[in-house]
Amino acid sequence: MLENTVWRQYNEENNFRELLAKFTHIELIDLIEDEKELYGVLKSKLTKKELKLFAMESANLDDTKLKVEFSYDDVELEKAKFKLYKKFKQDKTRLSFRTHN
Repeated sequence: MLENTVWRQYNEENNFRELLAKFTHIELIDLIEDEKELYGVLKSKLTKKELKLFAMESANLDDTKLKVEFSYDDVELEKAKFKLYKKFKQDKTRLSFRTHN
């Protein structure tokens, strides 16, 4: 279903649902049920760079590869990760992933 996405370039499975639940502190059952719709919300809430960083980081790629991909040094990479995961905790982003039932 989501074969040609940034997520699938780095991850063999569509396990972003579990990671979103973890980082947003929302129960799996409360997340949008349709994976395509949920991924669409994820894409709309993150910049292209943030989405790629999230996908690469979730695939447990070495920080060296991340730094090369984004032309970051150690400090810039840590700042980018901090900003990304902080965004998941913000209500305006976090609540977008909840089902509307």
